[in-house]
Amino acid sequence: MYFNGLLDFLPRLKDYRVKRESSWDKTGGNRDFITINKGDAVTIARIKGPGIIKHIWITIHCKDPHYLRKILFRAYWDGENNPSIDTPIGDFFGIGHGVAKHFISLPLSMSCDKGFNCYFPMPFNDEARFEVVNECDTPVDFFYYHIDYEVHRREWENVGYFHAKWRRELTKASDKKVNLTGEDNYLILYAKGRGHYVGCILSVHGLKPGWWGEGDDMIFVDDEKWPPSLHGTGTEDYIGAAWGFNREFYGPFHGFPLKGPEDWTGYHSMYRFHLESPIPFTKSIKVTIEHGHANDRADDISSVAYWYQVEPHIDFAPMPSAEKRIPLPVKQPHEILSELLEEIKSTDKLAEAYWYYVYSLRAVTDRITDKKKMRSLTVLVDALWKEIHSKTIARGDVEEARKTLLEVYDKVIKSIKGN
Repeated sequence: MYFNGLLDFLPRLKDYRVKRESSWDKTGGNRDFITINKGDAVTIARIKGPGIIKHIWITIHCKDPHYLRKILFRAYWDGENNPSIDTPIGDFFGIGHGVAKHFISLPLSMSCDKGFNCYFPMPFNDEARFEVVNECDTPVDFFYYHIDYEVHRREWENVGYFHAKWRRELTKASDKKVNLTGEDNYLILYAKGRGHYVGCILSVHGLKPGWWGEGDDMIFVDDEKWPPSLHGTGTEDYIGAAWGFNREFYGPFHGFPLKGPEDWTGYHSMYRFHLESPIPFTKSIKVTIEHGHANDRADDISSVAYWYQVEPHIDFAPMPSAEKRIPLPVKQPHEILSELLEEIKSTDKLAEAYWYYVYSLRAVTDRITDKKKMRSLTVLVDALWKEIHSKTIARGDVEEARKTLLEVYDKVIKSIKGN
């Protein structure tokens, strides 16, 4: 049969059966969900092979405010003891920080904020087992699910098993001006064996004002040394955007569906899928990205890596406890400025960082939407610029610059807080 278009495969007759595991009410009623008690691990599907998972849909109601991070989603292939899918359930479906928000990509979506979908194909030969672990402080009141799959006549050969793994790190800032090793990069994936990497979700909680996206992606294949065969030019470039992110967007292969404040603090989440050309490895793969240029940022970063490989797999990132998975709270403008004020008091690099503190003051105050407060804040910030040139920069007086910054920061903080 001749194939020339995207849908030309549809007329071809199929030689498999399609089945579904779901939470439907076996009594014939309308309670089409299960309840998962606090602390329970529930096997929601055990499917005999050979087969392939083609679609997973879930929706959840839970009173725990952090349920998307505290509920774990796991899958085991062909009797393995260590899960091949091991991730908080919210992050698995495409957005981090425990946030559910509408977006649609080719393999993942959060439709209308509440309907989570996965279309990654997941082949298996003997058995597929899916498990949901409730580590919330409350029961999961309603857990609805569909797992659609095909049953095949023959076992799979020359295929990799699907894997997904979550990781989180509070990164530390480096003083180095260049990065010629990649050793201190944020680690998205480290796998051994044979397989191919197909993409990731990357979530950044900016803990200080300033653009965190100067970090380059670096992917090391088969134990290669520096430089890696895949070296990028910036975080937004890897995601498929450019010159930062000026809006939220989502597409089949790449997207930025969650954008935080304009000062780049708060929650941000993005994805990149290598579906058109997965990145193969025969020995190992190490997928990394810098946190800021040469790793000069200290932020809260988390990710989900997606890949296929021949078993067995290594557990490169053991799952932390539920408490250590909870997102840090987003800081309010006065809290951010108060932290920067304390830095200004003690830093011995004020001359070098002066313009960063000026930028941060402007960027954070721009978040204030109260027009009356905004007018007064603008006057204060403009006064800072005048004092910079007349009292400090022109004279090269670092301590006078410190005094001026402290005075203006203090006035702005008080104005924000309404003192």
